Amino acid sequence: MKKMRAKHVIIYTLSIILSTACIRNEVPNAEADILTCSLPGVIMTTSPIINNNSIILFVGPGTDLSALAPEFTLTPGASITPVGGTERNFESPQKYTVTAADGFWKKLYTVSVIDTELATNYNFEDTLGGQKYYIFVEREAGKVIMQWASGNAGYALTGVAKTADDYPTFQTTDGCEGKCLSLVTRSTGFFGQMVGMPIAAGNLFIGSFDVNNAMTNPLKATKFGLPFRHVPTYLAGYYKYKAGNQFTEGGKPVNGKRDICDIYAIMYETSETVSTLDGTNAFTSPNLVSMARINDAKETDEWTYFKLPFTTLPGKFIDKEKLQEGKYNISIVFSSSLEGDHFNGAVGSNLQIDEAELIYHSEN
Repeated sequence: MKKMRAKHVIIYTLSIILSTACIRNEVPNAEADILTCSLPGVIMTTSPIINNNSIILFVGPGTDLSALAPEFTLTPGASITPVGGTERNFESPQKYTVTAADGFWKKLYTVSVIDTELATNYNFEDTLGGQKYYIFVEREAGKVIMQWASGNAGYALTGVAKTADDYPTFQTTDGCEGKCLSLVTRSTGFFGQMVGMPIAAGNLFIGSFDVNNAMTNPLKATKFGLPFRHVPTYLAGYYKYKAGNQFTEGGKPVNGKRDICDIYAIMYETSETVSTLDGTNAFTSPNLVSMARINDAKETDEWTYFKLPFTTLPGKFIDKEKLQEGKYNISIVFSSSLEGDHFNGAVGSNLQIDEAELIYHSEN
């Protein structure tokens, strides 16, 4: 009973922490939030990604970004500067300040608009600067065209990490070529133990991470996929992997079992009712169309090439018209522990990825 009470206290405490990333500390009910964002008169290719202090909007290639006027829904009584409907040049990200109803609490948002096709070559050389943990991005002509997601924002709630290299998802310099992605399964410390989440697998994926679900419904926190207008054929790249010493399930040691990594990609059809898949249905949703997944992962100290074919699910096909309209999403997922989404794995398991590529052909 005492443990359950402690768990509830921890969850309540962390739920308050979730709402505190303001210029000044927010009130617990997060009165300075942007709830929705739209671009009147502009066709958006998918739903916006709204994080605690950033928003990413997706529009079709060729959209004029020089005079867009986003509209916002805010928490009751809050205001925003500049006001919604103000035309701004989104050829570069723009800043907005949300002020709560009391005029005291504030939060700064960065709003970006991406108008290019999804990146398909990934060397993991680029990250956003000025962050407490690594956020990997892909650039084209110096402009960010894709931002990777990870569970780092959720791990920050544990208070365990002291530097960016202490997070489960980070960058190292010993890549196959230059820098590379490094994913390590970490202990979540006291907080994680108390709420039944004793480990955090290092992960990186195409999509977004909903930090508001990180403690209450972590499988729902990983939202997989962004629009892709081509037919994927292979996911390729190089990896190295070393399992941690002690495999655990629910924090309890399991002797004789070794951890293993996971590398996969999924493509699925979106609809009015299914805008994204998450950790609860990424492999089971009826909207799933095709998948590529490693089935022979191994521990290796050498950079090892993988080339995973996409397999179309029985009875499924890709509609050419829907494909061109951006009605299909794709996600690539890397994880240092295969069962990490259920908090099973070995602390210290390390997956490194470099020079990855999404191979595809176009349907014209």
